[in-house]
Amino acid sequence: MTSPKKQIFEQFAELAKALGHAHRLDLLEHVSQGERSVERLAQLTGLSVANVSQHLQHLRRGGFVQSRRDGKHVLYRLGDGPILELLSALRCVAERNSAEVRGIVGDYFGRLDQLEAVSREELLERLQDGSVTLLDVRPEDEFALGHLPGALNVPLAELERRLAELPKDREIVAYCRGPYCVLSFEAVAALRARGYVVHRLEDGYPEWKAAGLPVERATAAA
Repeated sequence: MTSPKKQIFEQFAELAKALGHAHRLDLLEHVSQGERSVERLAQLTGLSVANVSQHLQHLRRGGFVQSRRDGKHVLYRLGDGPILELLSALRCVAERNSAEVRGIVGDYFGRLDQLEAVSREELLERLQDGSVTLLDVRPEDEFALGHLPGALNVPLAELERRLAELPKDREIVAYCRGPYCVLSFEAVAALRARGYVVHRLEDGYPEWKAAGLPVERATAAA
C-alpha cells in the first residue's frame, strides 16, 4: 500500500509537471496581468490559439489558472493561492543554482540596467511624498486591466514619440509585467540615454497587487 506521504508527493509532482514548460510560465505572466482571452494570449505569446489552449488546460488542471466563458470567448485568470510566490521562489532558486540563468540575467538584463532596482517599500515612500513619476510601459489593454495608482501609461513602442510627457526634473520609476519583463529594462535604458533620472521597480504589477497594495483599474479588456 502506498504511504500517505508518497501519495502527497506524487500530487506535488503532478503540479510540478503542469508548470514544466516555458510556454506555460510565459502564459502565467500574461494571465497575472488580468483576465485575458485565449485569442489575446495567442497574440501576446506568438503561439497558435490551439497551442495556447492546450497549455492552458494543463495549467487549469493544476489550479494555476481559472476560466470562464464570455459569449464566444473563453477568458482565463490566475488561479487562487500563492502562485506568484511560487514563481518567485522558482526564480530565486534558478538564479542561485543555474549558471545559465545567472549568465542571461547578467549579460542581458544587467547590460540594460546595472543600477539597483527600487523596492515596493521605497516606491511607496516616494509616492507618498510626491517625489516620483510612475511610468507603466505595458500595452494599453494591460494597463486598463489594472495598474499602480497614478501611473502614466506610455507603452514601450510609443516611448520615443511621447518623451515630452515625461519630466526631466524629477525621478521616474518604470515598471511592467514582472522581474524579467524586458519592457521596463529597455525603457530605463532608453530614457537614461536621453538624460532622464529613471529607475526600475524590482518586480511588476502582479507582485504589487498580490502584496495587497492599492491598484487602479480603467475599462476592462479581454
